Amino acid sequence: MEAKPPRRTRERILELSLKLFNDIGEPNVTTTTIAEEMEISPGNLYYHFRNKDDIINSIFAQFEQQIEKRLRFPEDHRPTIDEMWSYLQYMADFLWQYRFLYRDLNDLLARNRTLETHFKQIITHKVNFAQQLCEALVTDHEMVATPAEIKVIATNMGIIATYWLSYQFVMNPRKYNEQDTIRAELHQASLHIISMMAPYLRGRSRQIFDDLVSGKMPERVFADYRAPKEDGAPKEPI
Repeated sequence: MEAKPPRRTRERILELSLKLFNDIGEPNVTTTTIAEEMEISPGNLYYHFRNKDDIINSIFAQFEQQIEKRLRFPEDHRPTIDEMWSYLQYMADFLWQYRFLYRDLNDLLARNRTLETHFKQIITHKVNFAQQLCEALVTDHEMVATPAEIKVIATNMGIIATYWLSYQFVMNPRKYNEQDTIRAELHQASLHIISMMAPYLRGRSRQIFDDLVSGKMPERVFADYRAPKEDGAPKEPI
């Protein structure tokens, strides 16, 4: 078997920085911290990145490219409520990989103009995505809501999806580094997001929501969502 080529220093810096930001919080990480963990000189790090914000922007560019592909369902397909649940669980795993962006969001936006502009676009895209889901359910007579109600529902769904990790930190600051606990709680956001639609759901969709809340719905029902792959590659399971 051919040996894999060694990763470039720039890629290793980004990978390690993301891990440090996620594990101990972006405000607690400096370029000196990163250089020491990398066992390279600060000068070597600055050869690849001008400063910490340059590292953050590079990580965010990767995140932005990936999330834009995930904020859509397959073309010519109106999603069902159970597919939406599976999708949200899948997205929870994806967001976990970049959790510092959400947990430390306000601090990042206050001093990083690039993130301020681009994250606003991502949130807008999330709200539009939620609105399209609601409209699809209304079309299928699985939901009864006016356009004005849908706008409010979609906005609330976007807010919960964006600030759930911040809420977790406020409620459990001493569990900041208990990664398994925080990850499990992140998955709970899915139920809270869907609950925004609950009063308006009808028929099968309402029954599925009720089963979710009561714990009656078997997990295998939600196992068929597939993550988008690049370049037409096969889609992968959750």
